[in-house]
Parts: sequence; C-alpha cells; structure tokens
Amino acid sequence: MLASILLNYMFAFLIDRHSGKLWLAIGVSCNLLFLIFFKYFNMLVQTANHFFAVESVLPEGLKNIALPIGISFYTFQIMSYIIDVYRKNVPVQKNILKLALYISLFPQLIAGPIVRYTDVVEQIDSRKTDAGKICEGISRFIVGLSKKVLISNTVAQTADLMFHTDSAALEFWGAWLGIICYTLQIYFDFSGYSDMAIGLGKMFGFDFLENFNYPYISKSIQEFWRRWHISLSSWFRDYLYIPLGGNRKGKTRTYLNNGIVFLLCGLWHGASWTFAFWGLYHGFFLILEKMFLGRYLEKVWTPFQHLYALLVVMAGWVFFRADTFCGAVQYLKAMAGMNGFGSVDPLHLSFYLFAVLLIAAVASAPVLPKIKERFHGWKRGTAEFLTLSVLFLLCSAFLAGNEYNPFIYFRF
Repeated sequence: MLASILLNYMFAFLIDRHSGKLWLAIGVSCNLLFLIFFKYFNMLVQTANHFFAVESVLPEGLKNIALPIGISFYTFQIMSYIIDVYRKNVPVQKNILKLALYISLFPQLIAGPIVRYTDVVEQIDSRKTDAGKICEGISRFIVGLSKKVLISNTVAQTADLMFHTDSAALEFWGAWLGIICYTLQIYFDFSGYSDMAIGLGKMFGFDFLENFNYPYISKSIQEFWRRWHISLSSWFRDYLYIPLGGNRKGKTRTYLNNGIVFLLCGLWHGASWTFAFWGLYHGFFLILEKMFLGRYLEKVWTPFQHLYALLVVMAGWVFFRADTFCGAVQYLKAMAGMNGFGSVDPLHLSFYLFAVLLIAAVASAPVLPKIKERFHGWKRGTAEFLTLSVLFLLCSAFLAGNEYNPFIYFRF
C-alpha cells in the first residue's frame, strides 16, 4: 500500500505536467501489475501446472504469495484518481498525506464501497462532524452489523453445510435450501459491510455513496447490476466499458465490450476460473437482454420478470460459491432434482432458521423504509433508539459466543 501511494503520487504529477497518455498508461500498468502479481499469480501457476510442471522450478518466494488485505479496492480507487487527473476531472493532490488518507481510509478499505477521489476530494480538505452525523453513523453501523452477524452468519451455516455435502447425496430440497441461504448470506454480508463502512465514514465526517439498492427486487439482469455493488459496476462502466467504446461502435462491439467487462468483473471478485465463469454468465444474460430478451420480458407479467431475474442470479451464485466448476455443475443437477427430491432435514430447517429466512426475505425488499416513512415525531425516534439498542445487544451476544446467545434455546 505504501508503494502504491508513493508511486501514484508521482504518476499523478507526471500525468498532470505532461498531459499525455504515456504516463497514464505506465501508471495504470504498474497498478495492474501489483494486483495481478499478488492476487492472480497463484491462480496462474495452478493453471499452468495442469499443462507444465512450473511450480517445481519456481523459487520459494514465488510460491503461495500472500494476498494483501484490500488490494482490489484500493488499487481500483487509486486508478480512478490518476485517470481523473488525466481527464482534468480533479486537480492533482500535492499533499501526499491527504492522498495517503484517501487510499488508506479504513472504513471501506477491505469490503467497499469503492470510493472515487472525485467524491471525497472536498471532504478530505474540509468536513464537519457533529453529534447528529455521529448518531446517524452509529445507527447505520449497527444496521450493517446486524445484517452481518444476525442474518448473514446465521444462514451461512446452512449454506456451508449444503455446499460441503457430497454432491451425490445432495437432493432437491436440500440444494434449494442451501442456495436460498447463500443468496441471502452474500447480500447481507456484503451490504452489511457497506453499511458499516458508510456509518463509520459518517462518524469521521465523510459521506460515501450507497453501494446496494435492493438488488433482489430487480426485473432483469441489467437492473440487477444497477442495484448490486453499485460502486464496482459504475467503476467498470466509466473506466473500462466507455473507454472501450461502450455502445457507440455497433452492436457486435457493444456485446464484446460487455463480455470483456463482465469477465474482468468476475475475476475481480476472486482468483478462480469459477469467478471468471460467473462474470461471463452474467454478461451472457445481459447481452441476451440487449439483443432480444429484454423486449419479451417487458411484455410478461411483472412477477415473472422478478422470478426470471432471481432464478438467473441464484443459479449464478452456485458458481460463485462452489469450490470447483464440476462441483457447481453437480450442485445445479441437485437443484434440478436429478439426485431425487427427498425432504428437508428438520435439523437444517429449524424454527430459528425459518424465522431468520423470513426476516431476511422481508429486509431484502424496500418494505421497512416504507413503514418507517409512516411514523413521525418523538415516537419514531424512541422506537428507533430502542430497536438499535436491542440489535446492538444481540450482535454483541452473538459475537461473544453461543453461551451468551439468547436464541440458542429456541433452535428447534
């Protein structure tokens, strides 16, 4: 991270002074080389081992390279800075400590959202923090913590159990319970971290942009990516898709650009070919919608549009979660009933898990904000305070261990 800060500080000055593409290309290349080496070198070595015994000839220092925490996020952030300096969207930052603050600002460093320099440059120089903003930040942090601890961590246990079950023994109902749990797990995990980051940012006087907007109510894959991980999808749009030509160079080039963007989007999420396939999978459906599928979807009953988008997303999550491509295919076969239907083990679908799934399903849609709008005045403030206090105590109990978990006695 320190090397990235120093190098990009110098690159920004060179780009600003010479106003040429050469230093921009060198700067972007250096950032990508950092990312490729630390995040993808192990994957490339493992892939090459299938064809050549390359690992045996590698020095010890190049085996099992450790991944620096947050490198994907801060690399994309710093690239947006030098690109925006080149585009004259922002002035070059002359104070290296302020640039270091932007890159290393810890609330969103390891799990997002991706914060662009253009969005916080004024706040770095001048921001104010008052009691109201701190309270707002604490509230948002507790909501995010509750998403992660009370919902995501709970459904993750069942999702892990199902995805670790032998593929030949996994049956229809168990497979569907597992993917439903994982679908909710990854949303509440990721959006929970984003909420905590946004809340911490507010405590320090920063206003980060929203990163999720109820993606599971989408009616198409295009809409899903306008609602899911908004900071990443908008980054790829502005810094890759549009520079590649966007949709300005004909349909064939547009579809190719979409494929490139989603391939890299998949690889950004993880150093595995299953992530690459997941990205291409989403790109495939997005291209289909642009070609013809979108026109047909608009004509069908709205609930079917929601069902289509949700099923496509859930099938995609199988590849995102599975350890191998073959494992993902076997899991999809179980979801299709090819291993039999069986029944759900009562130990897997307990009363407690059912209640959490129900709460998660409601919280995945904009139901609570609409209810909140109907309450005003002192009662609303008191209710919020009591609710947040209870949530924080529950999160503390869950984090402390099962012996302090008040719900442990209701798992039946």
